[in-house]
Amino acid sequence: MNKIFICGLGALFLWGGLAIATAQEEPATTPPPKVLQVIREFVKPGKGGAAHDKAESAFVQAFVRAKWPTHYFAAAALTGRPRVLFFVAYDSFDAWEKDNLATQKNTALSAVLDRASANDGELLSDMDTSVLTYNEEQSLRAPVDIAHMRYFEISLYRVRPGHRAQWNELVKLVKAAYEKVPDTHWAMYEAVFGQEDVTYVVIIPRKSASEIDQSMMNEKQFVEAMGEDGMKKLVELESGAVEFTQSNLFQFRPAMSYPRDEWVKADPEFWKIQAPKPVKAEEKPATKP
Repeated sequence: MNKIFICGLGALFLWGGLAIATAQEEPATTPPPKVLQVIREFVKPGKGGAAHDKAESAFVQAFVRAKWPTHYFAAAALTGRPRVLFFVAYDSFDAWEKDNLATQKNTALSAVLDRASANDGELLSDMDTSVLTYNEEQSLRAPVDIAHMRYFEISLYRVRPGHRAQWNELVKLVKAAYEKVPDTHWAMYEAVFGQEDVTYVVIIPRKSASEIDQSMMNEKQFVEAMGEDGMKKLVELESGAVEFTQSNLFQFRPAMSYPRDEWVKADPEFWKIQAPKPVKAEEKPATKP
């Protein structure tokens, strides 16, 4: 993993947008990053699972030894083509640049990453990278307790050229209805690099797959909030604005992840990283100055 988404809009949020409320104390929430780099690794048939975990562990251990400040986590596809997504969060494009430059300057770390990339590449059929920016206005209750989430429901929407205004009206209509449905949440991103045309990505974190069952049971609330005229308007806007959609479910993979310290502290049994194996002095990556 070298450092770096859907069904119509209304239907996606009908099935996907509901989180399960609990009576427990409100956990710490993590706001969505402003800039999100997403690396997709498409795995050859029969080369996933433990083999891919082992290959990716080389990257994780390299960053652990270097005490690298930039973290990432992985999620493997449960639907669609076999692939793993790696999510790297940044506060800005400037922060992304500085991280890339620092990695390049750290020759010891770069050497280890290059060797790990060569080994990992033997398992892959393809890979690509996208960079997305967070759209807070089109998101709803986006900050969540991400450390305790286990799935991402990710939907991609490609908007027809010249129909961005219709898209904005569509999202505004759906969001207004879902504001009346408690515990619904999603984060909206727009692709800046790596995707065709105008592309939006909706990410819904989930604690368990049972939340999908629960969300389907709450369709009635959304339809009632929309009203008959609202549903007709929704269909009209979607037909005019949306050219292509695709939705998939991904499961978090801690073995391939280099999670933030606070995530490990919040849920150590899930996010714990194995202690790095001893390495020869000449292979040990230097820590960041």
